[in-house]
Amino acid sequence: MTCCEGWTACNGFSLLVLLLLGVILNAIPLIVNLVEEDQVFKNPISCFEWFFPGIIGAGLMVIPATTMSLAARKRACCNNKTGLFLSSLLNVITVIGAAYCLMVSVQALAEGPLICNSQGNSTSSCEFSFKNLTAVHPESFDLQWFFNDSCISPTDFNNPSINNTTASNWRTYSLHFKSIENKHRIIHFSVFLGLLLVGILETLFGLSQIVIGFLGCLCGGVSKRRSRIV
Repeated sequence: MTCCEGWTACNGFSLLVLLLLGVILNAIPLIVNLVEEDQVFKNPISCFEWFFPGIIGAGLMVIPATTMSLAARKRACCNNKTGLFLSSLLNVITVIGAAYCLMVSVQALAEGPLICNSQGNSTSSCEFSFKNLTAVHPESFDLQWFFNDSCISPTDFNNPSINNTTASNWRTYSLHFKSIENKHRIIHFSVFLGLLLVGILETLFGLSQIVIGFLGCLCGGVSKRRSRIV
């Protein structure tokens, strides 16, 4: 096994682990919502799990490069320039998917769960647009919705548009740790922090494989020329 093959196989195994982890993390809030409410679209934890950053970005878009990298050990497909170039090309898709996962995760951590931002905890209040993913303001990325005792502001009680149920629920949340608000905040924070790390690692592995693939193409050509001369 060549050096390029060894690194490619290692990348393939690492991407496989990250792929499965991303899918599992993305599925957690969906499963929790289904178990609690017995309905998929009612009272979701946030809008961002429905962008499927772990299932599509860190999952499906990583499968081609993972399959190609794992095949390098068995079929020695990286012994030729075509295999190395194809491995690099497929990892470009991996980097794009990982970047998508990163963008969604950053936006999700900046805004917090739906219970902290709106009364209508349903997908009808979600705006599924790629413009929302780029509208990240650094000053809003302070995670106060997670570190505060409650993310529901008590000043909202004076707002006539907020019903009495929300106000009474805020008092309950502040008294009990095992509340719906705290549960949603912990799940939201854990899931998207994990997806953020998955996206970062997949980006690094994808970029490294792109570099290794192109270097392998160049070095492979040089080594063949030297062998012919000898």
